[in-house]
Amino acid sequence: MDQSSTKPRIAVYPGSFDPITNGHLDILKRSKYLFDEIIIAVNDNPSKEFLFTVKERVKLIRKVLKDCPGIEVESFQGLLVHYAEKKGAGFIIRGLRALSDFEHEFQMDLMNRKLNSKIETVYFMTNQAGVSLDSHYPGSGISLSIYRKNSSRKSIFQKIFQDLISQFHVLDGSAYHGYRIRLEKIF
Repeated sequence: MDQSSTKPRIAVYPGSFDPITNGHLDILKRSKYLFDEIIIAVNDNPSKEFLFTVKERVKLIRKVLKDCPGIEVESFQGLLVHYAEKKGAGFIIRGLRALSDFEHEFQMDLMNRKLNSKIETVYFMTNQAGVSLDSHYPGSGISLSIYRKNSSRKSIFQKIFQDLISQFHVLDGSAYHGYRIRLEKIF
């Protein structure tokens, strides 16, 4: 077959990316070997509570991946399979951290196949470092080493800190200052 007439392999990598982690980057890195173009589709679900706004998440991912050709980053709302159709993607990339992820992903894949049987889902097992990540708790398993500029690290630190303070209702100024100092040493 003539290479010039080959259709590019376009994949959508959806997620909340709140924020993007080393686990996400590992899956993205391995995906690049299979696809010509990858669209990171940041979920903009108004019924879900996020640590970062969708604009902030898109901006952070773009900063992290600024030197990576063949990767687009944008937000989306609605059904993933409809978004993939609109982008001309033939594949959806998903990561599996544990057996418990499989049941949910299996059900999603069955529904997506009903809606469009031409779009295939490709699953990547997480590397061992990503096994304990829980997307339901913002900040778990986040390694800030992936962020190239201090402004990104500072932004993430500030959001995580604000979230921790609001969750634990720390009102005492000295306790607040103590937590801030300890967290700043980590970040």
